[in-house]
Amino acid sequence: MKTSIPTVGKYASLIAASIAVLLPMTGLLFASFKTGEEYAGSGAFDPPQNWLNFGNYLQAFEKGSMLQGFVNTTFIMLVSLAGTILIGTMAAYAIDRFDFRGKGAVLALFLLATLVPGVTTQVATFQIVNGLGLFNSPWAAIVLFTGTDIIAIYIFLQFMATIPKALDEAARIDGANHFTIYFRIILPLLKPAIATVVIIKGIAIYNEFYIPFLYMPDPGLGVISTSLFRFKGPFGAHWEVLSAGAILVMIPTLVMFLFLQRFIYRGLAAGSVK
Repeated sequence: MKTSIPTVGKYASLIAASIAVLLPMTGLLFASFKTGEEYAGSGAFDPPQNWLNFGNYLQAFEKGSMLQGFVNTTFIMLVSLAGTILIGTMAAYAIDRFDFRGKGAVLALFLLATLVPGVTTQVATFQIVNGLGLFNSPWAAIVLFTGTDIIAIYIFLQFMATIPKALDEAARIDGANHFTIYFRIILPLLKPAIATVVIIKGIAIYNEFYIPFLYMPDPGLGVISTSLFRFKGPFGAHWEVLSAGAILVMIPTLVMFLFLQRFIYRGLAAGSVK
């Protein structure tokens, strides 16, 4: 059976992309099991002599304050996700279900906001956060994560368009008000969209470095990304320990993606068509 050139090119590109992604992670994994002497005297892709050497992981976890980083990250992520879901679904419900003056302008402003580079507004944002007394507290990151996710609103809008308005009308005939319709009908039907936003937004918050580093300089408030960054100070030359810390950071997101990837694909596909 003949193989077409496009098919060969497709699989060749996939193999090349996989190699480009897996090679650095392989070198990182090998380094995390090596001793300092072994790391200095071996190549990046030389397997470790002892695969049961977990000393680097213990050192990274205990002395790198990674447990505190996981706790802080989990708190910020849970509160931010709850706020994003509540605000995003309410905004999508109001925009899709109500006709009001300036509706087109609101959607245009949302689209315009996504085109503005975040770094250009950091001075004003920092002054506002500092003026509210949120600087050097977890609530600075929570407010910024909750209030800047316009993409989530658009995802909810796409799903909202697939929900028949006849359900709203039937509920109104039975005496339901707008809040009852939102909580009893709309919100349960948005579960696929909520799952999509939780996964995408949760991974983004977990990996975020800039906002926690800028707005929470106190080491006791460090999240997982800033804990790993500050960890390079006392162990700047111990690359095997840093590699173990990086592997510990990657494990939760890798496990989350492997178990929930089908929800990401289904959610994005279901929200792309009416």
